[in-house]
Amino acid sequence: MRVLICGGGVIGASIAYFLSRRGVAATVVERTGLACAASGKAGGFLALDWCDGTPLEPLARRSFALHDQLAAEIGGDWGYRRLTTYGGSTGLGRRSKFHGIGWLSSGVAVRQHLGSTATTAQVHPERFTAAMMRAAQAQGAELRLGKVTGVVRRKSGAAVAGVEVEGEVVEGDAVVIAMGPWAILAADWLPLPAVFGLKGHSLVFETGGQVPAEALFLECREANGTLQTPELFPRADGTTYVCAISSESPLPIDPARVTPDPGALERLQAMCSELSPVLAAARIVARQACYRPITRDGLPLIGQVTGVEGAYIATGHSVWGILNAPATGEAMAELIVDGAAPSTDLSAFDPARLPPFRGRLSP
Repeated sequence: MRVLICGGGVIGASIAYFLSRRGVAATVVERTGLACAASGKAGGFLALDWCDGTPLEPLARRSFALHDQLAAEIGGDWGYRRLTTYGGSTGLGRRSKFHGIGWLSSGVAVRQHLGSTATTAQVHPERFTAAMMRAAQAQGAELRLGKVTGVVRRKSGAAVAGVEVEGEVVEGDAVVIAMGPWAILAADWLPLPAVFGLKGHSLVFETGGQVPAEALFLECREANGTLQTPELFPRADGTTYVCAISSESPLPIDPARVTPDPGALERLQAMCSELSPVLAAARIVARQACYRPITRDGLPLIGQVTGVEGAYIATGHSVWGILNAPATGEAMAELIVDGAAPSTDLSAFDPARLPPFRGRLSP
């Protein structure tokens, strides 16, 4: 059996890993580069129970446990560690504050203890994606650079026969669309629901050992009155990642053409300087933007494509893509090989719950 996975992000790499662990030949086809989009520019925050009470609960809990297992099983360092997580605000007239958050400005009111080292953790997303792909390759998987331009079907049209990569047919028994928001392009090839992209901006600061393992979720009012919700994630490599300022800017067809909105990073930098004297003085090592894949109902698409044997999709994870990648990879491998996924109930994520996209895409 040969499985072709379209997309070299964290979801595609995780599916390749779990398929290769089952002895299945998996080929990841990626247009631009491994972890080139949100998988390389996300925060990498993990939470055990933040999805409790929603359809994501079993997926998130299974995946949180898998992250811990993978850190012990796979060689390499992708910055996995447990965190203490707080919530608070600034500029909203709230003054109560926990003690011990010494790297924040005095005007930041830290009011909530959102997670402990038992319930919150982190990875460096780009390094995690690369490690999963390397582990898959060590078990026989392949990574192929190239632009997928179509899904090839058998003569009957009812089953896949492979994919077209820049004019060349690559044969396979199953095809998985794991292209993040660019899965919308695959709606021209298969009956898939719409996937959209929500743009976010982030900065990475070189903070050394000045910031402990304390993640923060804040509410912050900008000088122009706009309410933002910055997220701050110190990493094990001595950097601190901060994201905020989302927009609905159009998704470019080529992931390599994603650029920050004008003025967005300057606003984010000014916000960071107000939040922390450490960030105000730190060197910025990355200025970036990415698109999170979202669906109409906010739940991912994980499962078989209706009416086309051997066609699958795994995308639309929104802000929880890094968290839920391992359990998605495990469940997809089970579904493809065994026909069912006992590790996680995927019924809530069935692509058939949403109508196929029938719009027209701009060239």
